[in-house]
Amino acid sequence: MSESTTNEPAAGESNTRRQGEPEGQKWLSGFVSLIGLWMAVSPIFYDQAASMLWNNLLIGGAIFLLAGYNYYRITTGHSTSTGVMSLVALLALWVVVSQWAIGGQIGMSGLEVAAMGLVWSNVISGLVAAALSAYIAYAGGRGVRTGAAAGTR
Repeated sequence: MSESTTNEPAAGESNTRRQGEPEGQKWLSGFVSLIGLWMAVSPIFYDQAASMLWNNLLIGGAIFLLAGYNYYRITTGHSTSTGVMSLVALLALWVVVSQWAIGGQIGMSGLEVAAMGLVWSNVISGLVAAALSAYIAYAGGRGVRTGAAAGTR
């Protein structure tokens, strides 16, 4: 009997490990997904303008779904989707910039002091989500470029 020389994963070993996806990318994607969920529901806890309510709901929901999709991909043994995580980083930056872009409502005259909590929540959440998703996209893309050609073993 000879030993197998293929690079197939051993019983119980996931394809993720074989493809070089670090376990941390999976958990960071899950964390970014939760940040997106927070962005979507945070207007419930703060006073806000209607435009910010819809912005947070739509963009936060998209971040939640896209980062969750990347988490699912990694969990099922596929590689990180660098395109999806790059889009998440851009959407998260939009959440930061949208505080000033949507109606120019930042400032004591535009928003009440109570609504400033949502502004700071969006800025901090957006910056953290953008940084983490940019890192995930970079780390995932770096592994693809330095690895073997697609379809080879």
